[in-house]
Amino acid sequence: MATIEQLTTRIADTLRTGEPLPHVVKIDLKGAGFIHIDGALVTNRDAPADLVVTISLDDVVALGRRRLDPMTALMSRRMRMSNMGLAMSMQSQIQTLFSQAA
Repeated sequence: MATIEQLTTRIADTLRTGEPLPHVVKIDLKGAGFIHIDGALVTNRDAPADLVVTISLDDVVALGRRRLDPMTALMSRRMRMSNMGLAMSMQSQIQTLFSQAA
């Protein structure tokens, strides 16, 4: 399983080679820490964000490996989004980031 440090590095590498995110995103890993993404800058700070995704580290990995469906994660409240409209507009970008957890 990926650690928060490994996941942070993978996300940073993905953003370095691709497009930066258009909004500030924070992934709250339910007690395991945070991943804060501001454009192409990725840190483990607990800082304000336009979109907060709350999900366990295990579930991030499961999403990345496609063992957990995003809609199932939302409906079962294993994943929560602070702004569903913004999350929907960034759906493909967020999925790309989660795919790095596999």
